[in-house]
Amino acid sequence: MSVETSATFLFLLFVVPLTVAHDCSQSCACPSEPQRCPLGTSLVLDGCGCCKVCAKQLGDPCSLHEPCDHHKELYCDYSLLSDTETGICMAQEGQTCDLGGVIYRSGESFQPSCKHQCVCINGEIGCVPMCASDVRLPSPDCPYPRPIQIPGKCCEEWVCDQTPPDHLYQSVVAGASQIHPLPSSYPISVSRHAIPHEPPAESPRDNCIVQTTEWSECSATCGMAVSSRITNDNQGCQLERQTRICMIRPCNNQLEKEIKKGRKCIRTPKAQRVMRFELSGCSSARLYRPKFCGVCTDNRCCTPHTTVTAEVEFRCPEGDFFTKKMMFIKSCSCHYDCPQENDIFLASTVRRMIGDYDNM
Repeated sequence: MSVETSATFLFLLFVVPLTVAHDCSQSCACPSEPQRCPLGTSLVLDGCGCCKVCAKQLGDPCSLHEPCDHHKELYCDYSLLSDTETGICMAQEGQTCDLGGVIYRSGESFQPSCKHQCVCINGEIGCVPMCASDVRLPSPDCPYPRPIQIPGKCCEEWVCDQTPPDHLYQSVVAGASQIHPLPSSYPISVSRHAIPHEPPAESPRDNCIVQTTEWSECSATCGMAVSSRITNDNQGCQLERQTRICMIRPCNNQLEKEIKKGRKCIRTPKAQRVMRFELSGCSSARLYRPKFCGVCTDNRCCTPHTTVTAEVEFRCPEGDFFTKKMMFIKSCSCHYDCPQENDIFLASTVRRMIGDYDNM
C-alpha cells in the first residue's frame, strides 16, 4: 500500500465517522414534553424530520439538528464558518422594512415599544402583543372596571370604580367605537322537570346581555394581516378579544392594469385563479378563489364594506395543522379616508362594515 493510499485510508477512517455522527442515521430520541420557545420563536422539526426544536433566529449558530426559522425565511449559511457542520442563520434576499424611519432587514426581529414584539419579513411587518389582552367584566364587587397606566410599568392594569363612566363600557373596550347588543346564539333552556327544592344552577349566560364591537380594520393594506373585536358572546359571558386573519389584497399585485377604460377604480376584483392562503409557512388545505379590494387612480383607496367570517384549515411542513377564522370579502367601497401605508397598528381603529357574519 502506497503512502498516499495509506493517508487517504486513515483520513476516511477518522474523519468520516465524525461527520456521520451528525447526520440522520441515528434513531429519534425526542423529549416527552415539547420545548417551550420564547415569544415569536417557531417550534419546527429538526433537519432530520425527527424532533421539534425551537428555531434559531437571525445571526444564531445553526446546524442540521438546530435549524433556522423558515417561517421567517431564514436559512443556515455554512460558508461563514470554518466548521462545515455549523452555520449562521441568514435571511433570504428580501425587501427591508421601514418603521418610523428605522430600517429593519428581512427576517430581523425587533421591539418598537414595550407592548409589541415584531418581525420584518420581505417588506412586511408582523407583531404580537407583549401585554395581556384580557378584559374584566363588571361584577357586584367591581361594577365599573377600567384599565389605567401605572408609572414605571408598560402594560395597563385594571382598577375598580364605584361611579359609572361617561360612556357605556368606554373603559372596557378602549378604542372601540360602538357596541351593539346582538341576539344570543345560545338560547336559554328551561327545564320543566326540575327536582323540587333543587333548582338548576344559574349559568352566567342566563342573564347575559350580549355586547359585541365592530371588527377592527385589517392591520395591513396587503398580504396576510389580522383584525380583532371584543365580545362577551360566550358561555361565561366574559369579555374576550377575538381575532381573525384577513387579506385585503395580495402584495405586489398590479391591479391598476385591470381598471377598465374610462373608469378610475376597480372596486372588488376576484382572483384570476384558485389559490392557497399562506400563513407562517403553512398553506390552506383547500383551494380558494377569493375577492379582494381593488385600487383607484385618483388617490382613493378601496377597503372592505361587506364581509363574512369563516374558518380556514392550514397544514404545515412539519405535519401540524390548525384552524383560523378568516375574513372573506363580499364587497368593497372606495373613498378618500385612507389608512397610512405600512401602519402595523391599524387594528386600534375601527371602520364600520355591514353584513359581517360568522359562517362556521
